[in-house]
Amino acid sequence: MSKRPRRNHSPAFKAKVALAAVKGEKTLAELAQEYEVHPNLINQWRSKLLEGAADVFGAVPAASEPAVDITVLHAKIGELTLANDFFGRCAREGRSVAERKAMIDRDHELPLTHQAQQLEISRGSIYYLPRPVSSADLAIMRRIDELHLLYPFAGSRMLRDLLRQEDVSIGRRHVATLMKRMGLEAIYRRPNTSKPATGHKIYPYLLRKLAVTRPNQVWATDITYVPMARGFVYLVAIVDWFTRRVLAWRVSISMDVAFCIEALEEALARYGKPTIFNSDQGSQFTSAAFTAVLHREKIAISMDGKGCWRDNVFVERLWRSVKYEDVYLNAYTSVPEARASIGRYFAFYNSIRPHSALGTRTPDQVYFDQPLLAAA
Repeated sequence: MSKRPRRNHSPAFKAKVALAAVKGEKTLAELAQEYEVHPNLINQWRSKLLEGAADVFGAVPAASEPAVDITVLHAKIGELTLANDFFGRCAREGRSVAERKAMIDRDHELPLTHQAQQLEISRGSIYYLPRPVSSADLAIMRRIDELHLLYPFAGSRMLRDLLRQEDVSIGRRHVATLMKRMGLEAIYRRPNTSKPATGHKIYPYLLRKLAVTRPNQVWATDITYVPMARGFVYLVAIVDWFTRRVLAWRVSISMDVAFCIEALEEALARYGKPTIFNSDQGSQFTSAAFTAVLHREKIAISMDGKGCWRDNVFVERLWRSVKYEDVYLNAYTSVPEARASIGRYFAFYNSIRPHSALGTRTPDQVYFDQPLLAAA
């Protein structure tokens, strides 16, 4: 069996693909098929492009390096050797093979063979690139999303059984894999065995027994999966708790923190700031970059209990509405089409759609304290 040659992509090619990802008009699956590159690589190149963008507008020139003392240099080498051994063990211990494979940096000067050796994973496995999500899996993912809205407590076993009742032949592990890809998790009370991401602080839930009586007292946010005809995208929304009004939203082809911060900054710029901001414990919302914006504005941070859907119930109801009244009725064929359709729906949701919880008024009427049109 002949050995498959390793593909070396030019910097120009990487920049082209990364720019297409930043533009966000195609899903990762579509970009991967168009450029014949794995979605994980596209995400890596996109992140590097965004991280290095500031340097284009004037990086500070490096100062001339002073003479190096050989004794100090030897001591530094010893320290780095110990540090390398320490971080190598930390990387290997307590991490799954998939997590260690995700740490591989194909653009690093350290050869891939050595990286695999340090992470104790098969050298051959890092050259294997999984196939894009199949059309059959996309159809199952859409159905899983619908079932999750109906039965948020259903885990992979129950979803497997529900799908089998519909003559879908699938195993529990396959369901669990698709749920992980979609960012879904069964919602129920359980012991808090999960730990936050390294360096991420988890804040207490501040809304228990709190009377929310006015607009801009509490804002809430969440991310949801949005199926498309080919691939999928993620949607984040900032919602005013009292009026149910969608203050800002963003669609992204990946679950990074940047599009969440963009939505938050837009809401703050257009509507001022709330007293309390509530979210779940997702890594996007616990990240230092996201919480720094809230600290800057001196906003109290509240986070749901792990697996407690009622702690953010109004955003969960928003997802049910937008999916049943727009997403599932329109098989979006492109990311721009998804953005346009979701934008039209939120305009309808805010200004036209009556809400029984608001006395048949719209979120706009309550948020801006407008009288009912019938009373005019």
